[in-house]
Amino acid sequence: MNWQRTATLGVFGGALAAWLAGAATSTGRRVVDTAIAKPSPVELRGAELAAEIARLRERLHPTIEPQQPTRNLFQFSMAANPPRDRAATPISPPALVPSEAPAQPQAAPPALKLIGIAEDPGSDGPVRTAIISGFSQLFFAREGESVAGRYRVRSLSGEGAELTDLVDATTLRLALK
Repeated sequence: MNWQRTATLGVFGGALAAWLAGAATSTGRRVVDTAIAKPSPVELRGAELAAEIARLRERLHPTIEPQQPTRNLFQFSMAANPPRDRAATPISPPALVPSEAPAQPQAAPPALKLIGIAEDPGSDGPVRTAIISGFSQLFFAREGESVAGRYRVRSLSGEGAELTDLVDATTLRLALK
């Protein structure tokens, strides 16, 4: 072969190799986006929630170390767990003062309450009915009638009622409030 033909084949072979190499790699530079993507609203709320959780966990940690207990709650013997730095002072019982007569127990006021007074017109004036609650019941009583088997209605007015105790003959006055 002659040298011209060899040179032509070499030039065309080199051009072909350069063309193939250029096709295999990109000739332009790729631009890499270095901008930070903005977080979505869900991601922002998640970050706020995570910060709040961390703050609350910090608050829950005790800041003061617990003191040593003065006694063991799981031991029932004082000999096994003696008190610390306590002065051994005997405690004397308080002196009793004798009383002359035993006090009579005060009778508790009855659990009766006047919750209303009803009036009906009558020939001699208004006829009143007391509405009394007590002993988990509701009583409707006029003058002269008994209430709970122990009291009798002595008189009724527009503002209150007087009851007589049938056991000890005391008078009980109930007023509207």
